[in-house]
Amino acid sequence: MSALPPESRRLGMRRRDLLMAPLAGCLAGGPPALHAAGEAVSRVAVVIGNAAYAGATLPNAANDAKAMGSVLAAMGFQVVLAHDAGKAQMDQAIAQARDLLHGKNGIGLLYYAGHGLQVDWHNYLVPVDAAPQSAADVPRQTVNIQSVMNAFKSAGNRMNIVVLDACRDNPFGASASAKGLAPLDAPPGTFLAYATAPGNVADDGSAADGNGLYTRFLLQELPRQDARIEDVFKRVRLQVRMASQGRQIPWESTSLEDDFVFATGQKAEAPGAMRREAEFDAEKTEWDRIKDSPRAEDFYAFLQRYPNGRISELAQFRLDQLNRPQLQAMQTVKVLPAGVDRFRVGDSWAFERTDRLAGNSVSRLRGVVTAIEGGRVMVNGGKTIFNQMGGVLLNGNGAKDPAVAVAPADLQLGKRWRSAFTNTRPGSPAARNFYEHRVVALEEVVVPAGSYKAFRIESNGESIWPHGAIRLHTMVWVDPATMTVVRQDTRHQSYVGTQFHQDFTDVLLWLKQVPRS
Repeated sequence: MSALPPESRRLGMRRRDLLMAPLAGCLAGGPPALHAAGEAVSRVAVVIGNAAYAGATLPNAANDAKAMGSVLAAMGFQVVLAHDAGKAQMDQAIAQARDLLHGKNGIGLLYYAGHGLQVDWHNYLVPVDAAPQSAADVPRQTVNIQSVMNAFKSAGNRMNIVVLDACRDNPFGASASAKGLAPLDAPPGTFLAYATAPGNVADDGSAADGNGLYTRFLLQELPRQDARIEDVFKRVRLQVRMASQGRQIPWESTSLEDDFVFATGQKAEAPGAMRREAEFDAEKTEWDRIKDSPRAEDFYAFLQRYPNGRISELAQFRLDQLNRPQLQAMQTVKVLPAGVDRFRVGDSWAFERTDRLAGNSVSRLRGVVTAIEGGRVMVNGGKTIFNQMGGVLLNGNGAKDPAVAVAPADLQLGKRWRSAFTNTRPGSPAARNFYEHRVVALEEVVVPAGSYKAFRIESNGESIWPHGAIRLHTMVWVDPATMTVVRQDTRHQSYVGTQFHQDFTDVLLWLKQVPRS
């Protein structure tokens, strides 16, 4: 098979790559949805598996799609199935799903297994009859992921899920300029899942395996009763990472505002206060048992049990320290690799605080790392203590257990996580703090230390102690290159009335880091 001509070198190939001769596609309606007689169709899945490409048949793409169609149908989705499909058949399947969903306020799902590619930061699914000779041919001969998003949007869906198992080695070598698919931020109301991080490649498996690595674990996790969407994909990510020894790490982007149960599409119920505390106690007990373990297996097991727990980010960072991922997600900004220590002895910084409760008084907060002891980062002789993820263990407001996860283990738009800790200060009752965090933007922020393209994280929660509770809100901007907070807005307010307990802004004046090797 010959390489593409020079003008096609902007093509980036992904798992199931581009083939040069057409094969007829086949479109078939999947099994009927399992819904009551007369019930309007509200969950529709487009499932496409393209394997029979000329010259480079994929061993598992068709099997993956057929198995996925069966699982989704058993869960109540109406499935529109296309396998070994040409462009016309793929377009028809997407249009059929759009029409079934139109006006139903439903849930649309796309699962695709086959070759994919990127051109100029746009992602395309490759039909079996595509044979582009240059980058200019790609939009006409393939299916732009954006067209699927547009179809779901026009249907008026309340939620969309897009799963792309399209990530294979590029068979054309130097004729392509990039591997994998480009990173794509999830549009409103969408959960987007890649079989591996954007810009990387994944394992399609052999014919003997029956399914590709990613889909094999996804098929196991989807039918779990009461499993939330994010929990399903976090467990799959962990299992793929273990099985590939870190060579393949799935990636997700979400803009969903609430938690949903995958099996039903219904909003997950938030636990009551007593259940929330009991769940945190159980998680904390397990964390205390393993937190100092040198075995990566202990943290894999912890994250399988608590994929979206209150301590999961701390566990993820510890796992990354012990078993550094071999692949990093492609980003439009420089990102500190996962698991890298964020502090060295001698690092120093200064913040300027404007305290609105004290009449906009201004003060300076200076810090220098004076020692690192067993992962505990001692600042100013131990007056403040962090962990290597930047989590606060001790400050002027008391001791925290576990550390406050100010910045997470890794950053990407749409990421959500939860945290909790107990704050203890001499002479005062211990307070339990619960937070919900979300990465909401990647934006320019200007502080005295300079201009940064930083991720903005919004966090909301509550602090509970024996005689009351207050609402917690913080907004931080994190420089991804150093995982340093460059600005933080903090506001703590009473539930009753308008009394503020804290209301201040910190901005970075300067940061000096000792040289990294």
